[in-house]
Amino acid sequence: MCLAYPGKVVSLDGDFARVDFGEGTIKEGVNVSLVQAKIGNYVLVHAGYAIQIVDEIEARQTLEYWREILAADPGNGVNRDPLKGGLG
Repeated sequence: MCLAYPGKVVSLDGDFARVDFGEGTIKEGVNVSLVQAKIGNYVLVHAGYAIQIVDEIEARQTLEYWREILAADPGNGVNRDPLKGGLG
C-alpha cells in the first residue's frame, strides 16, 4: 500500500521545497516539479514528491484522520510518525 501525507510548503528553491508536516516534522528537499506549488500551499507528499495540491481544510482533515487512526490502537507496534517509515 502506498500513502501520501499532507504538508505545508514553507519555502521553495527551484523544484524543491521545505514542507512542514506539523508537530515538529519538517522535511527538506521535497520535489515539487510535478505540481505548481507556492509557499503556503498544502501538498500531498509521497516518496519525497509532492503529487497534488490540496486545500487547507482537506489537509487538516486528513491529518486529523491520521491522528485518530494511530490513537485507536496504541499497542499496534507501528511507528507513530508515518513520515519516518512507520506506515508505508
